[in-house]
Amino acid sequence: MTTIFDAPEDFAATALRGFAALYGRYVRLVRNGVVRSTRTPEGKVAVVVGGGSGHYPAFAGYVGLGLADAAVAGDVFASPSTAAVARVCRAAHRGGGILLGFGNYAGDVLNFGVAADELRAEGMDVRIVHVTDDVASAPRETPEKRRGIAGDLVVFKIAGAAAEAGHALDAVERVARHANSRTVTVGVAFGGCTLPGAREPLFTVQKGRMAVGLGIHGEPGVAESEALPAADLARLLTDRLLEERPAGVTRVGALLNGLGATKYEELFVLWTRIAERLSAEGLTVVAPEAGEFVTSLDMSGCSLTLLWLDEELESLWTAPCDTPVLRRGAAPQALEAPGSEDMSGEEGGNAGFARAPEAGRRGAACIAGTFEAMAALLREKEAELGRIDAQAGDGDHGQGMARGSAAALLAARTAAEAGAGTATTLRAAAEAWADRAGGTSGALWGVLLKAFAAELSDDAEPAGEAVVKGARAALDAVMRAGGAKVGDKTLVDAFVPFVDVLDARFAATGSLKIAWTEAAEVAGQAAEATAPLSPKLGRARPLAERSIGHPDAGAVSLAMIATVIGARLS
Repeated sequence: MTTIFDAPEDFAATALRGFAALYGRYVRLVRNGVVRSTRTPEGKVAVVVGGGSGHYPAFAGYVGLGLADAAVAGDVFASPSTAAVARVCRAAHRGGGILLGFGNYAGDVLNFGVAADELRAEGMDVRIVHVTDDVASAPRETPEKRRGIAGDLVVFKIAGAAAEAGHALDAVERVARHANSRTVTVGVAFGGCTLPGAREPLFTVQKGRMAVGLGIHGEPGVAESEALPAADLARLLTDRLLEERPAGVTRVGALLNGLGATKYEELFVLWTRIAERLSAEGLTVVAPEAGEFVTSLDMSGCSLTLLWLDEELESLWTAPCDTPVLRRGAAPQALEAPGSEDMSGEEGGNAGFARAPEAGRRGAACIAGTFEAMAALLREKEAELGRIDAQAGDGDHGQGMARGSAAALLAARTAAEAGAGTATTLRAAAEAWADRAGGTSGALWGVLLKAFAAELSDDAEPAGEAVVKGARAALDAVMRAGGAKVGDKTLVDAFVPFVDVLDARFAATGSLKIAWTEAAEVAGQAAEATAPLSPKLGRARPLAERSIGHPDAGAVSLAMIATVIGARLS
Protein backbone atom coordinates (compact mmCIF):
# COMPACT_ATOMS: atom_id res chain seq x y z
CA MET A 1 0.00 0.00 0.00
CA THR A 2 0.97 3.67 -0.27
CA THR A 3 2.62 4.27 3.11
CA ILE A 4 4.77 7.41 2.88
CA PHE A 5 2.79 10.64 3.07
CA ASP A 6 1.72 13.39 5.45
CA ALA A 7 -1.74 14.74 4.67
CA PRO A 8 -3.25 12.46 1.98
CA GLU A 9 -4.88 15.42 0.24
CA ASP A 10 -1.43 17.04 -0.23
CA PHE A 11 0.26 13.89 -1.56
CA ALA A 12 0.28 14.87 -5.23
CA ALA A 13 1.41 18.47 -4.70
CA THR A 14 4.16 17.45 -2.28
CA ALA A 15 5.42 14.72 -4.60
CA LEU A 16 5.58 17.20 -7.48
CA ARG A 17 7.64 19.63 -5.40
CA GLY A 18 10.05 16.86 -4.45
CA PHE A 19 10.37 15.75 -8.06
CA ALA A 20 11.14 19.28 -9.25
CA ALA A 21 13.74 19.74 -6.51
CA LEU A 22 15.47 16.49 -7.49
CA TYR A 23 15.35 17.04 -11.24
CA GLY A 24 16.08 20.74 -11.60
CA ARG A 25 18.38 19.83 -14.48
CA TYR A 26 15.24 19.10 -16.50
CA VAL A 27 12.30 20.96 -15.00
CA ARG A 28 11.19 23.91 -12.94
CA LEU A 29 8.07 23.99 -10.88
CA VAL A 30 5.08 26.04 -11.94
CA ARG A 31 1.67 26.04 -10.36
CA ASN A 32 -0.03 22.69 -11.14
CA GLY A 33 2.88 21.27 -13.09
CA VAL A 34 6.41 21.57 -14.43
CA VAL A 35 8.01 23.14 -17.52
CA ARG A 36 11.44 22.64 -19.01
CA SER A 37 14.23 24.34 -17.14
CA THR A 38 16.31 24.25 -20.32
CA ARG A 39 16.21 26.85 -23.04
CA THR A 40 13.82 26.24 -25.94
CA PRO A 41 13.85 28.30 -29.12
CA GLU A 42 11.19 30.85 -29.89
CA GLY A 43 8.70 29.52 -32.40
CA LYS A 44 9.05 25.90 -31.30
CA VAL A 45 5.86 23.84 -30.93
CA ALA A 46 5.22 23.26 -27.23
CA VAL A 47 4.25 19.67 -26.45
CA VAL A 48 2.26 19.82 -23.20
CA VAL A 49 1.15 16.54 -21.64
CA GLY A 50 -0.63 15.67 -18.45
CA GLY A 51 -3.25 13.94 -16.37
CA GLY A 52 -3.74 12.79 -12.83
CA SER A 53 -0.92 12.10 -10.40
CA GLY A 54 -0.14 8.61 -9.13
CA HIS A 55 1.33 7.49 -12.46
CA TYR A 56 4.97 8.57 -12.14
CA PRO A 57 7.01 8.90 -14.30
CA ALA A 58 3.93 9.96 -16.22
CA PHE A 59 3.71 12.79 -16.79
CA ALA A 60 6.34 15.03 -15.24
CA GLY A 61 9.08 12.51 -15.96
CA TYR A 62 8.54 13.02 -19.69
CA VAL A 63 9.63 16.67 -19.65
CA GLY A 64 12.96 17.35 -21.29
CA LEU A 65 14.81 17.65 -24.59
CA GLY A 66 13.25 15.59 -27.36
CA LEU A 67 10.02 14.86 -25.54
CA ALA A 68 7.63 17.17 -23.65
CA ASP A 69 7.95 20.87 -22.92
CA ALA A 70 5.66 20.78 -19.90
CA ALA A 71 3.41 18.53 -17.87
CA VAL A 72 0.19 19.36 -16.01
CA ALA A 73 -0.48 17.40 -12.81
CA GLY A 74 -3.89 16.79 -11.27
CA ASP A 75 -4.51 15.18 -7.91
CA VAL A 76 -4.14 11.42 -7.57
CA PHE A 77 -6.08 9.77 -10.41
CA ALA A 78 -7.93 13.04 -11.12
CA SER A 79 -7.71 15.17 -14.23
CA PRO A 80 -6.07 18.55 -13.76
CA SER A 81 -8.56 21.39 -13.85
CA THR A 82 -9.19 23.61 -16.85
CA ALA A 83 -7.43 26.49 -15.10
CA ALA A 84 -4.40 24.31 -14.34
CA VAL A 85 -4.04 23.18 -17.95
CA ALA A 86 -4.30 26.75 -19.21
CA ARG A 87 -1.75 28.05 -16.69
CA VAL A 88 0.89 25.47 -17.59
CA CYS A 89 0.31 25.96 -21.32
CA ARG A 90 0.89 29.69 -20.99
CA ALA A 91 4.17 29.04 -19.19
CA ALA A 92 5.32 26.62 -21.93
CA HIS A 93 4.19 28.54 -25.02
CA ARG A 94 6.98 29.79 -27.29
CA GLY A 95 4.91 31.13 -30.16
CA GLY A 96 4.81 28.00 -32.31
CA GLY A 97 1.51 26.71 -31.01
CA ILE A 98 0.71 23.99 -28.50
CA LEU A 99 0.05 20.28 -28.86
CA LEU A 100 -1.92 18.96 -25.88
CA GLY A 101 -1.50 15.24 -25.21
CA PHE A 102 -3.36 13.14 -22.64
CA GLY A 103 -5.08 9.81 -22.15
CA ASN A 104 -8.64 9.34 -23.34
CA TYR A 105 -10.57 9.82 -20.09
CA ALA A 106 -13.73 11.88 -19.70
CA GLY A 107 -12.26 14.31 -17.17
CA ASP A 108 -9.13 14.92 -19.23
CA VAL A 109 -11.10 15.31 -22.46
CA LEU A 110 -13.36 17.86 -20.80
CA ASN A 111 -10.74 19.88 -18.91
CA PHE A 112 -8.06 19.91 -21.61
CA GLY A 113 -10.72 20.69 -24.22
CA VAL A 114 -12.14 23.68 -22.36
CA ALA A 115 -8.61 24.93 -21.64
CA ALA A 116 -7.77 24.67 -25.34
CA ASP A 117 -10.81 26.80 -26.18
CA GLU A 118 -9.73 29.44 -23.65
CA LEU A 119 -6.20 29.55 -25.05
CA ARG A 120 -7.48 29.80 -28.63
CA ALA A 121 -9.57 32.78 -27.55
CA GLU A 122 -6.29 34.34 -26.36
CA GLY A 123 -4.78 33.87 -29.82
CA MET A 124 -2.81 30.65 -29.35
CA ASP A 125 -3.01 27.80 -31.87
CA VAL A 126 -3.79 24.70 -29.81
CA ARG A 127 -4.28 21.15 -31.07
CA ILE A 128 -5.38 18.10 -29.10
CA VAL A 129 -4.34 14.45 -29.37
CA HIS A 130 -5.80 12.04 -26.84
CA VAL A 131 -4.16 8.63 -26.68
CA THR A 132 -6.33 5.56 -27.30
CA ASP A 133 -4.01 2.56 -27.08
CA ASP A 134 -5.78 0.22 -24.61
CA VAL A 135 -7.16 -2.62 -26.73
CA ALA A 136 -9.06 -4.15 -23.79
CA SER A 137 -11.30 -1.13 -23.25
CA ALA A 138 -13.09 -1.09 -26.63
CA PRO A 139 -13.10 -3.15 -29.84
CA ARG A 140 -10.97 -2.36 -32.84
CA GLU A 141 -14.03 -0.99 -34.67
CA THR A 142 -14.41 1.86 -32.13
CA PRO A 143 -10.84 2.97 -31.31
CA GLU A 144 -12.06 6.39 -30.22
CA LYS A 145 -13.58 4.74 -27.11
CA ARG A 146 -10.31 3.20 -25.97
CA ARG A 147 -8.44 4.43 -22.89
CA GLY A 148 -4.93 5.82 -22.95
CA ILE A 149 -2.47 3.82 -20.83
CA ALA A 150 1.25 3.13 -21.35
CA GLY A 151 0.97 4.11 -25.01
CA ASP A 152 0.97 7.70 -23.73
CA LEU A 153 4.76 7.67 -23.61
CA VAL A 154 5.07 6.27 -27.13
CA VAL A 155 2.78 8.85 -28.73
CA PHE A 156 4.30 11.73 -26.75
CA LYS A 157 7.83 10.57 -27.70
CA ILE A 158 6.92 10.73 -31.39
CA ALA A 159 5.30 14.16 -31.04
CA GLY A 160 8.19 15.49 -28.94
CA ALA A 161 10.81 14.35 -31.44
CA ALA A 162 8.95 16.02 -34.28
CA ALA A 163 8.64 19.26 -32.32
CA GLU A 164 12.32 19.15 -31.32
CA ALA A 165 13.25 18.76 -34.97
CA GLY A 166 11.52 22.06 -35.68
CA HIS A 167 8.43 20.74 -37.44
CA ALA A 168 5.43 23.06 -37.60
CA LEU A 169 2.32 22.43 -35.53
CA ASP A 170 0.38 20.86 -38.42
CA ALA A 171 3.14 18.30 -38.92
CA VAL A 172 3.52 17.56 -35.20
CA GLU A 173 -0.21 17.01 -34.85
CA ARG A 174 -0.34 14.77 -37.92
CA VAL A 175 2.50 12.50 -36.84
CA ALA A 176 1.16 12.29 -33.27
CA ARG A 177 -2.20 11.12 -34.58
CA HIS A 178 -0.44 8.67 -36.88
CA ALA A 179 1.54 7.27 -33.96
CA ASN A 180 -1.60 6.94 -31.87
CA SER A 181 -3.35 4.98 -34.63
CA ARG A 182 -0.44 2.51 -34.67
CA THR A 183 0.06 2.11 -30.91
CA VAL A 184 -1.61 -0.70 -28.95
CA THR A 185 -1.36 -1.83 -25.33
CA VAL A 186 -2.73 -4.58 -23.11
CA GLY A 187 -1.99 -5.19 -19.44
CA VAL A 188 -2.55 -7.52 -16.50
CA ALA A 189 -2.69 -6.92 -12.75
CA PHE A 190 -1.89 -9.24 -9.86
CA GLY A 191 -3.07 -6.81 -7.18
CA GLY A 192 -4.81 -3.44 -6.85
CA CYS A 193 -3.41 -0.11 -5.70
CA THR A 194 -4.18 1.82 -2.52
CA LEU A 195 -4.83 5.55 -2.47
CA PRO A 196 -2.81 7.59 0.04
CA GLY A 197 -4.65 7.45 3.36
CA ALA A 198 -6.88 4.53 2.33
CA ARG A 199 -6.82 1.28 4.28
CA GLU A 200 -7.87 -1.04 1.48
CA PRO A 201 -6.88 -1.34 -2.19
CA LEU A 202 -9.31 -0.18 -4.84
CA PHE A 203 -9.67 -3.78 -5.97
CA THR A 204 -8.20 -7.15 -5.09
CA VAL A 205 -7.19 -10.19 -7.12
CA GLN A 206 -7.44 -13.64 -5.64
CA LYS A 207 -4.18 -15.44 -5.05
CA GLY A 208 -3.13 -17.40 -8.10
CA ARG A 209 -5.22 -15.28 -10.46
CA MET A 210 -4.74 -12.10 -12.49
CA ALA A 211 -6.94 -9.33 -13.88
CA VAL A 212 -6.68 -8.88 -17.65
CA GLY A 213 -7.25 -5.52 -19.35
CA LEU A 214 -6.60 -3.27 -16.37
CA GLY A 215 -6.86 0.51 -16.22
CA ILE A 216 -4.29 2.81 -14.63
CA HIS A 217 -6.65 4.58 -12.22
CA GLY A 218 -7.32 1.63 -9.98
CA GLU A 219 -9.88 0.12 -12.33
CA PRO A 220 -9.84 -3.68 -12.20
CA GLY A 221 -9.44 -5.71 -15.35
CA VAL A 222 -12.27 -6.43 -17.75
CA ALA A 223 -11.72 -10.17 -17.14
CA GLU A 224 -9.86 -12.57 -14.84
CA SER A 225 -7.82 -15.69 -15.48
CA GLU A 226 -5.36 -17.94 -13.72
CA ALA A 227 -1.92 -16.42 -13.22
CA LEU A 228 0.43 -17.68 -15.91
CA PRO A 229 4.15 -18.48 -16.12
CA ALA A 230 6.25 -16.04 -18.14
CA ALA A 231 6.07 -17.92 -21.43
CA ASP A 232 2.29 -18.17 -21.35
CA LEU A 233 1.85 -14.60 -20.15
CA ALA A 234 4.06 -13.38 -22.99
CA ARG A 235 1.91 -15.29 -25.45
CA LEU A 236 -1.31 -13.83 -23.99
CA LEU A 237 -0.01 -10.25 -24.25
CA THR A 238 1.60 -10.51 -27.66
CA ASP A 239 -1.18 -12.53 -29.30
CA ARG A 240 -3.78 -9.96 -28.23
CA LEU A 241 -1.74 -7.15 -29.78
CA LEU A 242 -0.78 -9.08 -32.89
CA GLU A 243 -4.47 -9.25 -33.76
CA GLU A 244 -4.15 -5.55 -34.64
CA ARG A 245 -0.96 -5.75 -36.68
CA PRO A 246 -1.29 -3.71 -39.89
CA ALA A 247 -0.58 -5.51 -43.14
CA GLY A 248 3.04 -5.43 -44.21
CA VAL A 249 4.53 -4.27 -40.92
CA THR A 250 7.83 -6.00 -40.09
CA ARG A 251 9.36 -3.60 -37.55
CA VAL A 252 7.96 -2.65 -34.18
CA GLY A 253 8.78 -0.46 -31.19
CA ALA A 254 8.07 -2.05 -27.82
CA LEU A 255 7.51 -0.90 -24.24
CA LEU A 256 7.21 -3.38 -21.36
CA ASN A 257 5.81 -1.38 -18.49
CA GLY A 258 5.71 -2.07 -14.76
CA LEU A 259 2.72 -0.65 -12.90
CA GLY A 260 4.40 0.26 -9.60
CA ALA A 261 5.09 -2.92 -7.63
CA THR A 262 6.49 -5.30 -10.23
CA LYS A 263 10.24 -5.89 -9.95
CA TYR A 264 12.43 -5.00 -12.91
CA GLU A 265 13.89 -8.51 -12.86
CA GLU A 266 10.39 -9.90 -13.42
CA LEU A 267 10.00 -7.62 -16.44
CA PHE A 268 13.35 -8.82 -17.79
CA VAL A 269 12.24 -12.46 -17.48
CA LEU A 270 8.99 -11.66 -19.27
CA TRP A 271 10.79 -9.72 -21.98
CA THR A 272 12.88 -12.72 -23.01
CA ARG A 273 9.67 -14.58 -23.84
CA ILE A 274 8.02 -11.58 -25.52
CA ALA A 275 11.08 -11.03 -27.72
CA GLU A 276 11.03 -14.70 -28.75
CA ARG A 277 7.35 -14.50 -29.62
CA LEU A 278 7.72 -11.31 -31.68
CA SER A 279 10.70 -12.74 -33.55
CA ALA A 280 8.74 -15.89 -34.33
CA GLU A 281 6.10 -13.67 -35.90
CA GLY A 282 8.68 -12.10 -38.22
CA LEU A 283 8.94 -8.80 -36.36
CA THR A 284 12.17 -6.90 -35.76
CA VAL A 285 12.03 -5.05 -32.45
CA VAL A 286 13.50 -1.53 -32.58
CA ALA A 287 14.75 0.27 -29.45
CA PRO A 288 12.70 -1.71 -26.90
CA GLU A 289 12.27 -0.38 -23.38
CA ALA A 290 11.43 -2.16 -20.11
CA GLY A 291 10.78 -0.43 -16.80
CA GLU A 292 8.26 1.86 -15.15
CA PHE A 293 6.80 4.42 -17.54
CA VAL A 294 3.11 4.72 -16.60
CA THR A 295 2.35 3.37 -13.13
CA SER A 296 -0.71 3.18 -10.90
CA LEU A 297 0.65 3.94 -7.42
CA ASP A 298 1.53 0.53 -5.93
CA MET A 299 -0.34 -1.70 -8.38
CA SER A 300 1.25 -5.07 -9.08
CA GLY A 301 1.16 -5.82 -12.78
CA CYS A 302 2.55 -4.98 -16.19
CA SER A 303 1.54 -3.97 -19.69
CA LEU A 304 2.97 -4.44 -23.16
CA THR A 305 2.83 -1.66 -25.75
CA LEU A 306 3.70 -2.10 -29.42
CA LEU A 307 4.23 0.66 -31.99
CA TRP A 308 3.82 -0.55 -35.57
CA LEU A 309 6.70 1.25 -37.28
CA ASP A 310 7.11 2.80 -40.67
CA GLU A 311 10.13 4.81 -41.78
CA GLU A 312 8.88 8.12 -40.37
CA LEU A 313 7.79 6.70 -37.02
CA GLU A 314 11.02 4.75 -36.59
CA SER A 315 13.16 7.84 -37.10
CA LEU A 316 11.20 9.69 -34.43
CA TRP A 317 11.01 6.72 -32.05
CA THR A 318 14.81 6.41 -32.09
CA ALA A 319 15.55 10.15 -32.08
CA PRO A 320 17.65 11.50 -29.18
CA CYS A 321 15.96 12.64 -25.98
CA ASP A 322 17.01 13.49 -22.45
CA THR A 323 14.36 13.34 -19.73
CA PRO A 324 14.18 11.95 -16.19
CA VAL A 325 12.65 8.68 -17.44
CA LEU A 326 13.94 8.23 -20.99
CA ARG A 327 17.38 9.03 -22.39
CA ARG A 328 18.38 8.19 -25.93
CA GLY A 329 21.30 9.04 -28.16
CA ALA A 330 23.40 12.14 -27.96
CA ALA A 331 20.89 14.84 -27.09
CA PRO A 332 21.95 18.45 -27.78
CA GLN A 333 23.63 20.32 -24.96
CA ALA A 334 20.93 21.83 -22.77
CA LEU A 335 21.14 25.49 -21.82
CA GLU A 336 19.44 26.90 -18.75
CA ALA A 337 16.34 28.88 -19.54
CA PRO A 338 16.71 32.57 -18.71
CA GLY A 339 14.48 34.09 -16.07
CA SER A 340 13.51 30.71 -14.61
CA GLU A 341 11.53 32.20 -11.75
CA ASP A 342 9.68 29.86 -9.42
CA MET A 343 5.96 29.97 -10.16
CA SER A 344 5.00 27.25 -7.69
CA GLY A 345 3.20 29.46 -5.20
CA GLU A 346 -0.54 29.98 -5.14
CA GLU A 347 -1.87 32.96 -6.94
CA GLY A 348 -3.21 35.78 -4.86
CA GLY A 349 -6.66 35.44 -3.39
CA ASN A 350 -9.77 37.01 -4.86
CA ALA A 351 -9.29 40.72 -4.38
CA GLY A 352 -11.11 43.75 -5.68
CA PHE A 353 -14.68 42.48 -5.41
CA ALA A 354 -17.18 45.23 -6.11
CA ARG A 355 -19.27 45.94 -3.02
CA ALA A 356 -22.84 44.85 -3.64
CA PRO A 357 -26.04 46.39 -2.24
CA GLU A 358 -27.23 45.06 1.11
CA ALA A 359 -29.63 42.54 -0.46
CA GLY A 360 -26.84 41.15 -2.64
CA ARG A 361 -24.54 40.85 0.37
CA ARG A 362 -27.25 38.93 2.21
CA GLY A 363 -27.46 36.65 -0.82
CA ALA A 364 -23.70 36.15 -0.74
CA ALA A 365 -23.87 35.17 2.92
CA CYS A 366 -26.61 32.69 2.03
CA ILE A 367 -24.41 31.19 -0.69
CA ALA A 368 -21.48 30.87 1.72
CA GLY A 369 -23.71 29.21 4.31
CA THR A 370 -24.99 26.77 1.70
CA PHE A 371 -21.46 25.77 0.77
CA GLU A 372 -20.65 25.30 4.44
CA ALA A 373 -23.46 22.74 4.67
CA MET A 374 -22.40 21.09 1.39
CA ALA A 375 -18.75 20.84 2.42
CA ALA A 376 -19.67 19.30 5.77
CA LEU A 377 -21.93 16.75 4.07
CA LEU A 378 -19.35 15.76 1.46
CA ARG A 379 -16.60 15.49 4.05
CA GLU A 380 -18.84 13.12 6.03
CA LYS A 381 -19.83 11.11 2.94
CA GLU A 382 -16.38 11.02 1.33
CA ALA A 383 -15.68 7.35 2.11
CA GLU A 384 -19.18 6.22 1.14
CA LEU A 385 -19.00 7.98 -2.24
CA GLY A 386 -15.54 6.52 -2.78
CA ARG A 387 -16.83 2.99 -2.17
CA ILE A 388 -19.68 3.49 -4.64
CA ASP A 389 -17.31 4.88 -7.26
CA ALA A 390 -14.82 2.04 -6.77
CA GLN A 391 -17.33 -0.56 -7.96
CA ALA A 392 -16.35 0.19 -11.53
CA GLY A 393 -14.31 3.39 -11.39
CA ASP A 394 -11.22 4.56 -9.55
CA GLY A 395 -12.81 5.31 -6.18
CA ASP A 396 -11.84 9.00 -6.12
CA HIS A 397 -15.28 10.59 -6.43
CA GLY A 398 -15.61 11.15 -2.70
CA GLN A 399 -12.17 12.75 -2.47
CA GLY A 400 -12.81 15.00 -5.42
CA MET A 401 -16.18 16.18 -4.15
CA ALA A 402 -14.79 16.82 -0.67
CA ARG A 403 -11.82 18.77 -2.07
CA GLY A 404 -13.97 20.77 -4.46
CA SER A 405 -16.63 21.74 -1.94
CA ALA A 406 -14.02 22.74 0.64
CA ALA A 407 -12.31 25.00 -1.89
CA ALA A 408 -15.67 26.43 -2.96
CA LEU A 409 -16.54 27.17 0.68
CA LEU A 410 -13.29 29.08 1.18
CA ALA A 411 -13.82 31.07 -2.02
CA ALA A 412 -17.45 31.85 -1.14
CA ARG A 413 -16.50 33.03 2.33
CA THR A 414 -13.73 35.21 0.92
CA ALA A 415 -16.06 36.81 -1.61
CA ALA A 416 -18.89 37.32 0.88
CA GLU A 417 -16.59 38.85 3.48
CA ALA A 418 -15.25 41.23 0.82
CA GLY A 419 -18.79 42.48 0.16
CA ALA A 420 -19.45 40.68 -3.13
CA GLY A 421 -22.99 39.99 -4.29
CA THR A 422 -24.89 36.73 -4.79
CA ALA A 423 -23.86 35.93 -8.37
CA THR A 424 -20.21 36.90 -7.93
CA THR A 425 -19.91 34.79 -4.79
CA LEU A 426 -21.38 31.72 -6.49
CA ARG A 427 -19.16 32.25 -9.52
CA ALA A 428 -16.05 32.45 -7.31
CA ALA A 429 -17.09 29.22 -5.61
CA ALA A 430 -17.61 27.55 -8.99
CA GLU A 431 -14.13 28.46 -10.19
CA ALA A 432 -12.54 27.26 -6.95
CA TRP A 433 -14.44 23.95 -7.03
CA ALA A 434 -13.38 23.18 -10.60
CA ASP A 435 -9.77 24.19 -9.97
CA ARG A 436 -9.30 22.17 -6.77
CA ALA A 437 -11.40 19.09 -7.48
CA GLY A 438 -10.15 18.36 -10.99
CA GLY A 439 -11.47 15.29 -12.78
CA THR A 440 -14.78 14.95 -14.55
CA SER A 441 -16.90 15.78 -11.52
CA GLY A 442 -14.83 18.88 -10.75
CA ALA A 443 -15.22 20.19 -14.28
CA LEU A 444 -18.95 19.45 -14.37
CA TRP A 445 -19.65 21.03 -10.99
CA GLY A 446 -17.70 24.09 -12.10
CA VAL A 447 -19.84 24.29 -15.25
CA LEU A 448 -23.01 23.65 -13.23
CA LEU A 449 -22.37 26.36 -10.66
CA LYS A 450 -21.19 28.95 -13.20
CA ALA A 451 -24.34 28.47 -15.27
CA PHE A 452 -26.44 28.74 -12.11
CA ALA A 453 -24.65 31.95 -11.13
CA ALA A 454 -25.39 33.50 -14.52
CA GLU A 455 -29.13 33.47 -13.67
CA LEU A 456 -28.63 35.25 -10.33
CA SER A 457 -27.99 38.91 -9.55
CA ASP A 458 -25.46 40.69 -7.38
CA ASP A 459 -28.18 43.12 -6.31
CA ALA A 460 -30.63 40.68 -4.72
CA GLU A 461 -30.96 37.55 -2.66
CA PRO A 462 -31.61 34.35 -4.66
CA ALA A 463 -35.37 34.37 -5.21
CA GLY A 464 -37.50 31.41 -6.24
CA GLU A 465 -37.94 32.17 -9.94
CA ALA A 466 -34.23 32.92 -10.41
CA VAL A 467 -33.26 29.73 -8.57
CA VAL A 468 -35.51 27.60 -10.76
CA LYS A 469 -34.11 29.25 -13.91
CA GLY A 470 -30.61 28.74 -12.55
CA ALA A 471 -31.20 25.03 -12.02
CA ARG A 472 -32.46 24.63 -15.60
CA ALA A 473 -29.49 26.57 -16.98
CA ALA A 474 -27.12 24.45 -14.90
CA LEU A 475 -28.62 21.22 -16.24
CA ASP A 476 -28.42 22.43 -19.84
CA ALA A 477 -24.77 23.42 -19.38
CA VAL A 478 -23.83 20.07 -17.82
CA MET A 479 -25.49 18.11 -20.62
CA ARG A 480 -23.71 20.20 -23.26
CA ALA A 481 -20.33 19.89 -21.58
CA GLY A 482 -20.44 16.21 -20.70
CA GLY A 483 -22.55 14.89 -23.55
CA ALA A 484 -24.55 12.65 -21.20
CA LYS A 485 -28.27 11.92 -21.39
CA VAL A 486 -30.71 10.11 -19.15
CA GLY A 487 -29.87 6.42 -19.08
CA ASP A 488 -26.10 6.84 -19.46
CA LYS A 489 -25.62 6.29 -15.71
CA THR A 490 -24.25 9.67 -14.74
CA LEU A 491 -25.33 12.54 -12.51
CA VAL A 492 -27.68 13.56 -15.34
CA ASP A 493 -29.97 10.65 -14.37
CA ALA A 494 -30.70 12.42 -11.06
CA PHE A 495 -30.33 15.99 -12.32
CA VAL A 496 -32.99 15.82 -15.06
CA PRO A 497 -35.84 14.63 -12.82
CA PHE A 498 -34.73 17.07 -10.11
CA VAL A 499 -35.00 20.05 -12.44
CA ASP A 500 -38.22 18.84 -14.06
CA VAL A 501 -39.95 18.39 -10.69
CA LEU A 502 -38.52 21.66 -9.34
CA ASP A 503 -39.83 23.54 -12.36
CA ALA A 504 -43.28 21.94 -12.30
CA ARG A 505 -43.86 22.12 -8.54
CA PHE A 506 -42.68 25.73 -8.26
CA ALA A 507 -45.07 26.71 -11.05
CA ALA A 508 -47.88 24.91 -9.21
CA THR A 509 -47.19 26.05 -5.63
CA GLY A 510 -45.08 29.19 -5.85
CA SER A 511 -43.05 27.78 -2.93
CA LEU A 512 -39.35 27.19 -3.51
CA LYS A 513 -39.13 25.20 -0.26
CA ILE A 514 -41.88 22.77 -1.29
CA ALA A 515 -40.66 22.47 -4.87
CA TRP A 516 -37.02 21.96 -3.95
CA THR A 517 -37.78 19.42 -1.21
CA GLU A 518 -39.96 17.32 -3.50
CA ALA A 519 -37.42 17.58 -6.31
CA ALA A 520 -34.60 16.46 -4.02
CA GLU A 521 -36.64 13.42 -2.97
CA VAL A 522 -37.21 12.49 -6.60
CA ALA A 523 -33.50 12.99 -7.35
CA GLY A 524 -32.61 10.56 -4.55
CA GLN A 525 -34.98 7.95 -5.97
CA ALA A 526 -33.57 8.50 -9.46
CA ALA A 527 -30.01 8.11 -8.17
CA GLU A 528 -30.86 4.76 -6.58
CA ALA A 529 -32.60 3.75 -9.81
CA THR A 530 -29.27 3.99 -11.66
CA ALA A 531 -28.13 0.76 -9.97
CA PRO A 532 -29.38 -1.64 -12.67
CA LEU A 533 -28.12 0.56 -15.51
CA SER A 534 -25.02 -0.11 -17.57
CA PRO A 535 -22.71 2.93 -17.86
CA LYS A 536 -22.30 4.43 -21.32
CA LEU A 537 -19.66 7.08 -20.53
CA GLY A 538 -16.57 7.60 -18.37
CA ARG A 539 -14.17 5.18 -16.71
CA ALA A 540 -16.94 2.83 -15.64
CA ARG A 541 -17.92 2.03 -19.25
CA PRO A 542 -15.23 -0.65 -19.88
CA LEU A 543 -16.30 -2.32 -16.60
CA ALA A 544 -20.03 -2.10 -17.21
CA GLU A 545 -20.85 -5.49 -15.71
CA ARG A 546 -19.19 -4.61 -12.41
CA SER A 547 -21.19 -1.39 -12.24
CA ILE A 548 -24.56 -3.11 -12.62
CA GLY A 549 -26.23 -3.41 -9.24
CA HIS A 550 -24.58 -0.29 -7.83
CA PRO A 551 -25.83 3.31 -8.18
CA ASP A 552 -23.81 5.98 -9.94
CA ALA A 553 -21.68 7.96 -7.50
CA GLY A 554 -22.21 11.25 -9.33
CA ALA A 555 -26.00 10.86 -9.25
CA VAL A 556 -25.90 9.91 -5.57
CA SER A 557 -23.77 12.92 -4.58
CA LEU A 558 -25.98 15.31 -6.55
CA ALA A 559 -29.07 13.99 -4.75
CA MET A 560 -27.30 14.29 -1.38
CA ILE A 561 -26.39 17.89 -2.11
CA ALA A 562 -29.93 18.72 -3.26
CA THR A 563 -31.29 17.30 -0.01
CA VAL A 564 -28.94 19.26 2.25
CA ILE A 565 -29.70 22.49 0.37
CA GLY A 566 -33.41 21.85 0.70
CA ALA A 567 -33.04 21.57 4.47
CA ARG A 568 -31.68 25.15 4.53
CA LEU A 569 -34.56 26.71 2.60
CA SER A 570 -37.30 28.54 4.47
